[in-house]
Amino acid sequence: MDTRERTKFWQDPMLSNLELLHATYVTHTFAPHTHEAYVIGVVERGAEQFGYRHRHHIAPVGSIVLINPGEMHTGSSATKDGWTYRALYPSPELLQRAASEIVGKPRDFPFFGEAVIDDPELMAEIALTHRILEEQASSLERESRLLWMLARLIVRHADDHPQPGPLPKEHQGLKRARAFLDEHYTENISLEQLAMVAQLSPFHLLRLFREQVHLPPHAYQLQLRIQRAKELLRSGMSGVDTALAVGFADQSHLTKHFKRIVGVPPGQYYKLQQK
Repeated sequence: MDTRERTKFWQDPMLSNLELLHATYVTHTFAPHTHEAYVIGVVERGAEQFGYRHRHHIAPVGSIVLINPGEMHTGSSATKDGWTYRALYPSPELLQRAASEIVGKPRDFPFFGEAVIDDPELMAEIALTHRILEEQASSLERESRLLWMLARLIVRHADDHPQPGPLPKEHQGLKRARAFLDEHYTENISLEQLAMVAQLSPFHLLRLFREQVHLPPHAYQLQLRIQRAKELLRSGMSGVDTALAVGFADQSHLTKHFKRIVGVPPGQYYKLQQK
């Protein structure tokens, strides 16, 4: 094995054991093989070449690779320096469910006719979703990002391009979901749980939040946590205790999100309040 090669392969138990891969390959060559799941990959560096559906494909840096379940394919580097790759392997049932939620009625499994796609915006979203699933994040964020990304992929690149219908201006379900988050913001709420409170499909709930609150539900929950953290820090509570009190796993998790939203780390914010 080339010492430049690195692989990380894992399953996410929060997402029905979704399999994920983050790897750099230089000399490694994949033998012809199939997957029971879809392959959704993004090339972050270099270029990959592969045989698929009786054609030779090259996926350069910045491209998306899509392989349908059960389809034979290969894989190797298209450059002497290899390629770095992030891939998700969602089950056919997961994409069928996403496609059904988009249109609000049962759909067949999506089919992707193009194996290599140039879509920089979606490529960035797939890569970000993959990084979030590699890091520490709430169930609500993990489920929301994955479903939203899969839905956008299906709408933009599945052969039949299913389109979501119009949304109502007001919806009691959205109000119920917001009230539930307001009351339970410290808890590790799942998207399924929140959708049941709203009596909406998870995808419909995500659309309503984004269009009417201008934030996805996980970002709304994060705002609530940071607002409460500021109150507790002003009262003199330590960063460690504040992090646990508002629902973060630890102080570093609080610090990461606090600085991104407030502009300074919680320790500095705390010192300013004590003057």
